[in-house]
Amino acid sequence: MSVNVKPLGDRVLIKPALAEDKTASGIIIPDTAKEKPQKGEIIAVGDGKKDEPLNVKVGDTVIYGKYSGTELAYEGVDYLIMREADIFAIV
Repeated sequence: MSVNVKPLGDRVLIKPALAEDKTASGIIIPDTAKEKPQKGEIIAVGDGKKDEPLNVKVGDTVIYGKYSGTELAYEGVDYLIMREADIFAIV
């Protein structure tokens, strides 16, 4: 997936994973009770800070904080833009 958004500095653009519709036991979760996903795919990365290259790259699946980043809607798709420091792990 290619987007014409280039994050600046140490920021990354993430497409959040979809929220779960069902529990493991098969119970359907209503929209009002769905939790905000904490996992997503990196769509674009900035150039990093001087002397500190980024550790993530486009296509990585990452885990981030529940309230991390800023929500951004671009061409009808929801994204998050956040600093690399808000990312906890690459999975």
